[in-house]
Amino acid sequence: MSKTSAERRRAKRVPARVPVRVTRPGASSQQAESRDLSRNGLFFFLGEPMAEGTAIELVMMLPNEVTDAGQQWVCCQGRVVRVESPTRPGAFGIAATFDRYTVVPEALANPK
Repeated sequence: MSKTSAERRRAKRVPARVPVRVTRPGASSQQAESRDLSRNGLFFFLGEPMAEGTAIELVMMLPNEVTDAGQQWVCCQGRVVRVESPTRPGAFGIAATFDRYTVVPEALANPK
């Protein structure tokens, strides 16, 4: 990790593999999986790249280590800040920051 990347982080990252529903404006949602996350952002894997600066909405369950209040479903609005080439087939690495987030009931987080 470069010194510049470490300096930009505002919160401790927690290794966490959680499912994430990712939605871009004007597009249908896609399933992704996080690698790590913090109160301010996350790194996740997606089957296609996204442009830096893209606005996204993310729905996921934050683990205890991040919330300090128990597991919580959240809906986050944020933006893509970095995209990495696939390290495994069809898995682009995407770093995103949260601009804001809202705790949501599980029924809204997992529509059937």
